[in-house]
Amino acid sequence: MPQAISITETAAKQVRTLLASRGKPSVGIRVGVKSGGCSGLSYTIEYADEKGQYDEVIDVAEGENGGGEAFKVLIDPKASLYLIGTTMDFVEEKMKSGFVFKNPNEKGRCGCGESFHV
Repeated sequence: MPQAISITETAAKQVRTLLASRGKPSVGIRVGVKSGGCSGLSYTIEYADEKGQYDEVIDVAEGENGGGEAFKVLIDPKASLYLIGTTMDFVEEKMKSGFVFKNPNEKGRCGCGESFHV
């Protein structure tokens, strides 16, 4: 099965910044999907203090030119099928910044962009 998610270097840099400023050790981040929002599903990201028994693990290497530490992205097993082929990015715009997901499995998004359906 293909890797559930890939992470752009921009997103990895932001994750490294968040992990470094957290103030306690983390395994990495956990990405999942939960029910909710206008279209039925929304993405979740949280700090991961430990690996769950069934989590899919994606190792993200050190940053470009050795900058930033390696970390893990843990995929909630209930979310794996929704995330296959997804790219996680981080964007900074004039009025907002945040993680965005480019998911080929999405069939539509709500008007505010916070939720999706497959």
